[in-house]
Amino acid sequence: MKISKELKSGIIAIIALALSFWGYNYLKKQNVFTTDTVYYSEYANIQGLTTASIVTINGFQVGNVKNIQFNPKKKGNLIVTFSVNEDFSFSKKSTTKITPALMGGAELSIIPSYEGEQAKSGDYLKGSSDAGMLNSLTDKLAPLETKLNATLANADKLLVNFNTILDDKTQQDLKQAIANLNVTLKHFKGASVSLEKLLGNSQPKIDSLLTNADGAMLSVKKLANDFQKADLAGNLNQTMSKLNTALAKFDVLMTNMNNGKGSIGKLLKDEGLYNNLENASKELEELLREVKLHPKRFVHLSVFGKKDKGYVKDTTH
Repeated sequence: MKISKELKSGIIAIIALALSFWGYNYLKKQNVFTTDTVYYSEYANIQGLTTASIVTINGFQVGNVKNIQFNPKKKGNLIVTFSVNEDFSFSKKSTTKITPALMGGAELSIIPSYEGEQAKSGDYLKGSSDAGMLNSLTDKLAPLETKLNATLANADKLLVNFNTILDDKTQQDLKQAIANLNVTLKHFKGASVSLEKLLGNSQPKIDSLLTNADGAMLSVKKLANDFQKADLAGNLNQTMSKLNTALAKFDVLMTNMNNGKGSIGKLLKDEGLYNNLENASKELEELLREVKLHPKRFVHLSVFGKKDKGYVKDTTH
């Protein structure tokens, strides 16, 4: 039997169409030689899901999305038609979830449930959406962005207030205060040098004074030994009572000082102490200058047992 050219062409065309159909479904990861079970899910937003998207259970591909169309009964909602290989079975209580991929696209995941009546082809499974990694990260960063903006606003306000406080007059006053402090420190340095020289000139008298002090300490030691030999038990309770009274008074005194009461308390709490410090340093400088020029007016050192000659006014100046 001779086959005509037209029949050969028809057979070749049918084979080509079959191969094209099989290749198209292969690229869509659909097996044309198996019978799949079809299910439906409804979504308000499919988040990039397409007819080429895969269907998975526990991360394993079990089918593909076959069709997406608008629901004629609910405007805006979309019905997703997907197929699952008949090797997998689950109940009607199972749900589906759209999971957006990090680099775009999405996949349809089945969250299987095995309780209740088994799902059949044509059943609707309740659908839910997953925010995805980028949307979840954006939601977590939103509160941080709000706090960061508030912090930057407060920092900007603080800088504005700081610039307002440090006007030209305040800067000038601050520079003047630093200059005055430097002058005061120089005065203290000069006063310490002068005092060191004064003590150096009086060193022999100080040595003699210390020698006499050693003798006095021996006398005190002898007196202490005498007290140890005496009977002090009768006076011990009275002494402790007086000591407790003195400590109580000292505690009251310290409390009054902390509260700014009394002369010392007012001196400690006086906010104008710095303003008087500069004047005091100047007066101290004048006093040290007088001590340096006329030491006999202020310092009278004598050895124990010697008679004090008294002060004689210097009429040479």
